[in-house]
Amino acid sequence: MVFLSIPNGKTLSIDCNPNSTTISTFEQLVHQRTDVPHPLVRYSLRTRNPSRVSGDFRDSGSVLLSDLGVCRFSTVIIQVPLFGGMQGAAPPKPRLDFLNSKPPSNYVAGLGRGATGFTTRSDIGPARAAPDLPDRSAAVTAAAPGVGRGAGKPSEAEDDEEAEEKGYDENQKFDEFEGNDAGLFSNAEYDEDDKEADAIWESIDQRMDSRRKDRREAKLKEEIEKYRASNPKITEQFADLKRKLHTLSANEWDSIPEIGDYSLRNKKKKFESFVPIPDTLLEKAKKEKELVMALDPKSRAAGGSETPWSQTPVTDLTAVGEGRGTVLSLKLDRLSDSVSGQTVVDPKGYLTDLKSMKRTTDEEIYDRNRARLLYKSLTTSNPKNPNGWIAAARVEEMDGKIKAARIQIQKGCEECPKNEDVWLEACRLANPEDAKAVIARGVKLIPNSVKLWLEASKLEHDEENKSRVLRKGLEHIPDSVRLWKAVVELANEEDARILLHRAVECCPLHLELWVALARLETYENSKKVLNRAREKLPKEPAIWITAAKLEEANGNPAMVIKIIDRGIKTLQREGVVIDRENWMSEAEASERAGSVATCQAIITNTIGIGVEEEDRKRTWVADADECKKRGSIETARAIYAHALTVFLTKKSIWLKAAQLEKSHGSRESLDALLRKAVTYVPQAEVLWLMGAKEKWLAGDVPAARAILQEAYAAIPDSEEVWLAAFKLEFENKEPERARMLLAKARERGGTERVWMKSAIVERELGNVEEERKLLDEGLKQFPKFFKLWLMLGQLEERLNHLEKARKVYDTGLNHCPRCIPLWLSLANLEEKVNGVGRARAVLTSARTKNPQEKNPQAAELWLAAIRAELRHDNKGDAERLMSKALQECPNSGILWAADIEMTPRPRRRTKSLDALKKCEHDPHVTAAVAKLFWHDKKVEKARTWLKRTVTLAPNIGDFWALYYKFERQHGSEENQKEVLDKCVASEPKHGEKWQAISKAVENAHQSVEFILKKVVAAMNNEEKAA
Repeated sequence: MVFLSIPNGKTLSIDCNPNSTTISTFEQLVHQRTDVPHPLVRYSLRTRNPSRVSGDFRDSGSVLLSDLGVCRFSTVIIQVPLFGGMQGAAPPKPRLDFLNSKPPSNYVAGLGRGATGFTTRSDIGPARAAPDLPDRSAAVTAAAPGVGRGAGKPSEAEDDEEAEEKGYDENQKFDEFEGNDAGLFSNAEYDEDDKEADAIWESIDQRMDSRRKDRREAKLKEEIEKYRASNPKITEQFADLKRKLHTLSANEWDSIPEIGDYSLRNKKKKFESFVPIPDTLLEKAKKEKELVMALDPKSRAAGGSETPWSQTPVTDLTAVGEGRGTVLSLKLDRLSDSVSGQTVVDPKGYLTDLKSMKRTTDEEIYDRNRARLLYKSLTTSNPKNPNGWIAAARVEEMDGKIKAARIQIQKGCEECPKNEDVWLEACRLANPEDAKAVIARGVKLIPNSVKLWLEASKLEHDEENKSRVLRKGLEHIPDSVRLWKAVVELANEEDARILLHRAVECCPLHLELWVALARLETYENSKKVLNRAREKLPKEPAIWITAAKLEEANGNPAMVIKIIDRGIKTLQREGVVIDRENWMSEAEASERAGSVATCQAIITNTIGIGVEEEDRKRTWVADADECKKRGSIETARAIYAHALTVFLTKKSIWLKAAQLEKSHGSRESLDALLRKAVTYVPQAEVLWLMGAKEKWLAGDVPAARAILQEAYAAIPDSEEVWLAAFKLEFENKEPERARMLLAKARERGGTERVWMKSAIVERELGNVEEERKLLDEGLKQFPKFFKLWLMLGQLEERLNHLEKARKVYDTGLNHCPRCIPLWLSLANLEEKVNGVGRARAVLTSARTKNPQEKNPQAAELWLAAIRAELRHDNKGDAERLMSKALQECPNSGILWAADIEMTPRPRRRTKSLDALKKCEHDPHVTAAVAKLFWHDKKVEKARTWLKRTVTLAPNIGDFWALYYKFERQHGSEENQKEVLDKCVASEPKHGEKWQAISKAVENAHQSVEFILKKVVAAMNNEEKAA
């Protein structure tokens, strides 16, 4: 493209390539566009390169424009030669449109003919009087020569003389900021002192503006949030409802009625009049539908070629529509192939073409035209503003006029050649083959622009050329870190090391370059590099951390602690504030990089900085917990290790450290930690028991016995140690050893738990009399311990001594009236022996003595009464009891879950919503909701709710059994194994069905997996029976 400036002041663009366009071709193109004669074009081209006036220029068909110095985007000026002599009169200039031209300064419309125009203060400045109208009567005699009708204001020379006398021009334009004094110093020279003063004032303004910037922005944000909260949008008000629309099915969507006009205006009944149809209209319609089989006499007389005017039928519009449909179907059939069902029209491609079609509305066109005019005004009034050119080019680009956009940005490059953003935009808009030339012009004019050099490297396709461009840029900008990084990334390891040596010389204050060089060097050279970096950057802690990592990587863990310690002391001498949080972040980063010793050294030297002595334990434990949440296990372990050096006798810290090792460490590390813990805290039972349990789980029973013996020696009066030793022997099928341990515990004055465990051993061994004897003796010593009463009553029931069992329960309730399990056992016994009436009376008495306010487990009594009624088909009584129970215990999850199961299926969804409102986080309710989704075949939702249930109550085995049953029915083997492993890890102990099966004599010493599968089998049997 070449620009052409013609004599009338316009500039045109000629689309040609100077490297391939000859002079004759260019003359023809110019003549077609402007009617400029060929000799005038040739004369203008000759003036560009006078050295080519000779021979080869005469042959215009072989000389190229580039030979004359014309290149892309050059401007050729068409010059008119002046040969002297008389010239004809110049043609009159065309009359310009005065409405679109700029008026002269201080112009007042109508002043010449005696009319005063409308002026404002901003036009004439302050205190300017209106012009005096001339006195027509005295004008003839008193007027000076040349001043008369239409003379207007005095001459400009007189104005200038008057302004010089006054020292200022009172007719100058009033400035909004400086007032009427805008021109006092307009002619003064703007020197460096003025520039420095303006910079100082500008920095003061910026400082004053930034002082309360945060507070102002926070206040503005608060006002905006307050306004949005008080004036929400309609979309925000209905956001929660719209979020639920995804649950609607297709049929529900179709059943939504259409929006109609139900306004009162349209509900008014309009007056309707009915007029009987005249017979003439009916007769006419009848004739139109008649099928005439004979010609009209007049038509017959004309040979059948004439249609009488009275018999012209009315056009049948329905038939016309049907005909058009037939024609359209025929046209569509022509598009189909010979194979039935196939078509030459690609439906996907057709829809894609329709989607890619850009529809421009009238509003968008209007907005773009306004923007185009606005940016044109901006570039005209301030052509040195690069943003205006960029915006104008992007408006054209959005409008799809890429050629016009390139022209705009080319003008911007000419007007703002020192602005890198304009050149970057020009490079983006240029063709791929022209982009390199554009960016080359840019870097030639702005050789110190990093962005332009980076953009130039991006335009290259191979790495060698990219590296060459970046190195050329580094010759102009050797201190550019971005260019160094870019060129190092493209180089191989050897070249990168050489480049980084030069980079740290040019940019000695940039840490990343030093670190990168140290990583590429050998061990000895890396130490030298880091020492040089420490000299250049004495306040940078990352250099010390990198040095510690280097020593750790080369097998010098002892040097790591010394380097970190020395680094912290050196930084403190340099005045650097040691921020504890930042150093902990560096420790976690070192752990992620695999430098565990560096992480531990950082924690050891910085964990206590800035922490008060009384807050150390709480703060360090909180830090370790946060590190565990973020997955930084080694950092948490280092924190606990340092805390244990300070707090050697704190059982809680030892316990947390042991739990960390149990979760993320090995058995050996846990055993070593527990051995060390019981050395410093020998009275901590839980640490002894944890060590014994870990040995037992590992299969080392003798080691577990040894640990418990050591624990007994350290804490001889600990009941927990006795019971742990009993459990170890009992679970390993050593009943005699277990019996001996319990006998010794009873002799030492064992508690009620010892007597209960002794009875359990005799029950499993089948010694009924010994069991009864132990229970009787235990009840004499501990009559308030309800479990002994329960075990004695269950013993009598197993022996079918029901009357004795009733007496035992009654006696137990006299001692323990608040014990809900005793009331339930008595009610079940009465229901077996005397029927539901007696059981109802027992449960009513139990509810009277145990209201919800005094006993939180009262809901179980209501549930037992409801189930008793349901077992005897008293559904009405059960529903009434449920209503009363929910009034008495509105937040009981077990009652809401039972109510959901009792409710008819269509109403269960509503009932579950009510239950979730009352007790959202109750596991019984979430399990009932999961069952609801399960029955509705919504597998994923049911799985989600079951996961939530076992998360809320991992110790209730019934929920694990329900979850495992679900996965066996709908899940894969992996899902089943996952549920099974989680259940074994949780070790559930509670649950109605779980306890009934796990505490049965035949299931003693069985694993969690066995109990789980047995509970699932019991659930399946219940479903089949129902």
